[in-house]
Amino acid sequence: MKSRLDYIIDGCRRGDNDARRELYEEYAALMYGVICRYVHDRAAAQDLLHDGFITLYTKIGEFRGEGSFEGWCRRIFVNTALGYLRRNNPLEGADTEERLAKTGSAEASVIEKMGADDILKAIDRLPPGYRTILNLYAVDGYSHREIGQMLGVSENTSRSQYSRARGRLAEILTRNR
Repeated sequence: MKSRLDYIIDGCRRGDNDARRELYEEYAALMYGVICRYVHDRAAAQDLLHDGFITLYTKIGEFRGEGSFEGWCRRIFVNTALGYLRRNNPLEGADTEERLAKTGSAEASVIEKMGADDILKAIDRLPPGYRTILNLYAVDGYSHREIGQMLGVSENTSRSQYSRARGRLAEILTRNR
């Protein structure tokens, strides 16, 4: 038996505007949240939400029902946000020198003592490049190889930027305690 979502997807494949509206109403808030994790300019995020839905409507015929539809959508919106960031140099503003101090255990203890809202606010304060890589790796679960391919950087650059992002996040959280 088909679910409500299956009927909406079928309608979108046929170009039914009512189905497209239903799909938008179902996923817009969630996908806007995904975009906002990467792009802090609210006007740009709204534009990217629109662009992401156009891509989703165009590519919905490619969804084969393997895995969750939400996960498939999320990938489209992450890629939409990354396209915007690529055009705006996401690694700009990231530290270029290597950190000499090891902060791994300090980072963990600081983060363990904080609430989720505090951590999310701290992530929002990271430079765009750090925030992007932290979201891609820690939140969205991409590998450093995949992140490198998405952003046009090496796998090692992704790893080092992730490490720096964690260090900067720990600094922000420590200052805000």
